Amino acid sequence: MTARRDPVLVFDGDCAFCTSCARALERIGPAAEIVAWQLTDLAGLGITEQQAIEAVQWVATDGAVRSGHEAIAAALSSAGLIWRLIGRAMMLPGISWIAAKAYRLVADNRYRLPGGTPACARVAP
Repeated sequence: MTARRDPVLVFDGDCAFCTSCARALERIGPAAEIVAWQLTDLAGLGITEQQAIEAVQWVATDGAVRSGHEAIAAALSSAGLIWRLIGRAMMLPGISWIAAKAYRLVADNRYRLPGGTPACARVAP
């Protein structure tokens, strides 16, 4: 895998809730490409379909991969000053643990949230 010019945030494009969140994140303006996993070359990014199904993925320019709340924190950290501070705060000890639990709670129940559909239900590994 070669180094990328911009990081990439990979989300579930079949999930209306995830798509809405990705569009909101685009408005915040992270310095990254935001793509649905169904529309990108996962192998070229160094991630598997199962990883993409399980959680949002952040692929840094050096190929390092972060998942779930760490991916969201990385995306926010690449945006404007206020968002950058929020992203960095999400990774602080204590806060990171809470952010991870909150991310998993939302991810596991996204089909129940506004905009969610049965297609948003997480597929068991």
